[in-house]
Amino acid sequence: MTLRGTGVWSGELRFGDQAEAAASAAELEQLGYTAAWIPDVGGDLFGPFDNLLGVTSTMTIASGIMNVWRHTPEEAGEWFTALPDDRRARVLLGIGISHAPFIEEYKSPIATINAFLDGMDAAGIPDDRRCIAALGPKMLEVARDRTAGSHPYLVNPEHTAQARSILGDKGLFVEQGVVLETDAEAARAIARKAVAIYTTLPNYVNNWKRLGYTEDEIVNTSDRFIDEIFVWGDADAIGERIDAHRAAGADHVCIQALSAEGVPAVNTWRAVRP
Repeated sequence: MTLRGTGVWSGELRFGDQAEAAASAAELEQLGYTAAWIPDVGGDLFGPFDNLLGVTSTMTIASGIMNVWRHTPEEAGEWFTALPDDRRARVLLGIGISHAPFIEEYKSPIATINAFLDGMDAAGIPDDRRCIAALGPKMLEVARDRTAGSHPYLVNPEHTAQARSILGDKGLFVEQGVVLETDAEAARAIARKAVAIYTTLPNYVNNWKRLGYTEDEIVNTSDRFIDEIFVWGDADAIGERIDAHRAAGADHVCIQALSAEGVPAVNTWRAVRP
């Protein structure tokens, strides 16, 4: 899997009206985006995959991420191996460990991910068609050794540089939250709303502390924290952050468009088209 360029990370493409999602995916491909990433909290993941694959011809369709507690490698393998060759070539299955507060059966992240990867091996899903939502050094090493690379979420370019130093030449596919809004107060309010749940989750909090943010900065979502984890401003400001990730070692950056209620994500996708 050689994934370059700029992609889109979008819950709307997964959980929204599927006819609208199909139309959006077709437009995203025309705009020059190289991938569409969709999230997962369980339920039907592969139906939305098929929907997006069916209306595109060049874009990679990726999961960001497939929750390993809500799906099995066998289920994923049965779907993947049944795809036509041209569609299978555009699939990247990002997997992730989720968060202990959400998962009753939660146990060792590294052991669980390795066991899931063993299952993917047996199910016929090759290394280069999967990646891991890796943040910390140990999980990044697993991503390097057993997959196409890593798909980190809610990180800054400093983390991208650290991840690159561990991944070597494996893929680094970075999510970046963006707010197309030049008013600082309004933009930060949108970002704070988006990040609120994540400031209660140990995986993310621990990663932010490794990056040098204090407990107070995280809990109170300081301006510095918001401005470095997210990017807000006009299309040029957003482009500069994407370039910063690339300079730090990202192969691919997927933007998650955040906006005020009622403002469609497509406004951002069109404004910051590659």
